[in-house]
Amino acid sequence: MTQRGSALNFRDFVAELLASGDAVAVSAPVSPTLEVGAVTRRVYETRSPAPLFGNLTEGAAGFRILGAPAGLSGPGGGTYGRLAAHFGLERKATPRALLEKLISAMHADPVAPRVVETGPCKENVLTGDEVDLERFPVPLLHAEDGGRYFGTYGFHVVRSPDGQWTSWSVSRTMLHGRTTLVGPAMPQQHLGRIHRMWRERGEPTPWAMVLGAPPAALAAAGMPLPAEVNEDGYVGALTGTPVEVVRTEMHDLYVPANSEIVLEGYISPDGTAPEGPMGEYHGYSFAESKPQPVFHVETVTYRDDPILPVCVAGLPPEENHTIWGTMISAASLDLLRSSGLPVDLAWCSYEAATCWIVVSVDIRRLAAMRMTERELADAVADVLFNSHTGWLVPKVLLVADDIDITDIDQVVWAMATRYHPGTGEYVYPQAPGIPMVPYLTPDEVHSGRGGKSVLSCLLPEQFDGVTKGVTASFRHSFPDEMQKRVVEGWTDYGFPAPGLPTR
Repeated sequence: MTQRGSALNFRDFVAELLASGDAVAVSAPVSPTLEVGAVTRRVYETRSPAPLFGNLTEGAAGFRILGAPAGLSGPGGGTYGRLAAHFGLERKATPRALLEKLISAMHADPVAPRVVETGPCKENVLTGDEVDLERFPVPLLHAEDGGRYFGTYGFHVVRSPDGQWTSWSVSRTMLHGRTTLVGPAMPQQHLGRIHRMWRERGEPTPWAMVLGAPPAALAAAGMPLPAEVNEDGYVGALTGTPVEVVRTEMHDLYVPANSEIVLEGYISPDGTAPEGPMGEYHGYSFAESKPQPVFHVETVTYRDDPILPVCVAGLPPEENHTIWGTMISAASLDLLRSSGLPVDLAWCSYEAATCWIVVSVDIRRLAAMRMTERELADAVADVLFNSHTGWLVPKVLLVADDIDITDIDQVVWAMATRYHPGTGEYVYPQAPGIPMVPYLTPDEVHSGRGGKSVLSCLLPEQFDGVTKGVTASFRHSFPDEMQKRVVEGWTDYGFPAPGLPTR
């Protein structure tokens, strides 16, 4: 039997979004050439329901595309609803609830996957001359893109030559031909590390790519877990049940049995081809391509009427910020807590394009530890910037725990009123970092170091555990009884009923 539930079955995930009104079935004819991308970008920017395109004007009949699978929802009490569905949580789950769920699974015993004989992903099998990636409705997502992108919301499956480590890794792939894709496999990523192991043996890397994966599996693949930790065991811990996997057709690799589409083949040891440009997660597209590894597809399996999920990267928030940023937040918070630092919460503000993480500091614990601002900044930098998690995010903002760091308005207010220019910023030019950050110099990109900082929005008295000013706001400036009276009588004043709180 096929596993059920939004976290472990992509079809159930889509059905749940449709039933809740957080997805809409688009029956009008839509072209995968730019129109899918344009609609999906507008969905992100208006916080509209996820579009399920069922009448595509290109590609074989029956294929569908889901846009914005983890976009934010509009007002009404479920801003993070699509994210919550990835983890099997209620639509009204708060950011803190999402993070605690993810961290709890990090500390639980891994639950190994359950191998099954077959699954829905094997309903159709193409091999040999039947393989033709161009028959799929592979979308051209931005006018400036260098090609059509097949893999924008899927993950790679590779295994170390000794068979001890299987990695599920998120990285994009561009259509290169009927049987080839091209995309990055950076050496700092687990995908790149395992690819290098096979290259050093002079052998191609056995490889598969999963599209329309169980949502919890996709999220885990995007989480900066430690090297040699198998994501499939984390998915089991996260969902409380083993994820069902099936062996691929050609190699001894295992993929979620109810995936929508599975590509299988190998990564060329040395072959490269131009990839990009592409609209990027930081919100820009640069007019250049780069040589990247070539992925050779020898077999394709897929469900009947398969659904291809797509992320149309660009201005936040989109999936690079919502899913990836949330997974980074959880891993960072766990690291900071484990180090003994006085940290209450950590959050990659979606609006910051995964270029900063805000850390909420428990100022009472901070005072007890008698740390100076410099000591705190150095300690946070040491924990984060020397980890795989911190490699991904170049800036850290420190704020007191009276700020709700999941509310970008409060973060901006704290920066404007509490950061002291010239004394509150600490720069770490030797810290390693991802080379995709737009403001890096050519030397920093080449060396893989620099562009990292910790910015303190902590007031001097907060290091003694106090905050002098009282926040002038509805929450802080009125007695509880008055707040209750106003909230309960809101419509009596003549106002429309507000959406439910999201935090």
